[in-house]
Amino acid sequence: MLLLLLCCFAFLAGFIDAMVGGGGLIQLPAMFILMPQLNLVQTLATNKTASFMGTSVATVRYIKRVDIDWRHLLPAIISAFVGSMGGAMLVSHIHKEQFMPFIICALGLVLLYTIVRKNLGLHHQDKKLSPARYYLYAIGTGGVIGLYDGMIGPGTGSFLIFAFIILFGYDFLHASANAKVLNCITNFSALLLFFFQGQIQWMIALPVGAANMLGNYVGSHVALKKGSGFIRIFFIVVVVALIIKLGWDYL
Repeated sequence: MLLLLLCCFAFLAGFIDAMVGGGGLIQLPAMFILMPQLNLVQTLATNKTASFMGTSVATVRYIKRVDIDWRHLLPAIISAFVGSMGGAMLVSHIHKEQFMPFIICALGLVLLYTIVRKNLGLHHQDKKLSPARYYLYAIGTGGVIGLYDGMIGPGTGSFLIFAFIILFGYDFLHASANAKVLNCITNFSALLLFFFQGQIQWMIALPVGAANMLGNYVGSHVALKKGSGFIRIFFIVVVVALIIKLGWDYL
């Protein structure tokens, strides 16, 4: 029954994560509460496995329906892979609580900017960046947020979406598609480390991952059908929830 309940939370997490990120704030706490027999690293590894399974489904759906400039995205993919692997190696050496005030403030600024700029992310624009600046932005975005995802994690998808909108002029739909590709890479990178350490609890990871996959499938379908305007509203709601949840945990 506990595993079935965890799968329900995983479905909801996948649904939200497919559109705007933030699903980890549902699935990971649920796993901590419902699977107390797992230690910290086993919980993180098992959760990352399920998340990767779900993220892969949404990534494939976005790739089929949204044009992605792979030549431009490749530097971000490489730096995100390296960054996430580095973050996973550092995860046992940091105190995440020390970072929470900065993460909450960053999310607050993202929320404020998105609300004030009412047309932000509603239209896809080509900023015509120079090659040097584009690659600087792409490598920086992938590396920094990849490191953050491997090491800490909450709100990775939301930060990626915001970065693609602000730095590259994407609308919410294209930003979500590109963010989902990078999020899939960061999950896979950290997952490799956990796999070789033998920390994944497959009897939990597989059914939870299947539920997350179904949630991601439904969520990506809704996002593709509703478009950028709907995703923008959902983005604001999820960022508010992220701030409240992280703030409550920190206090």
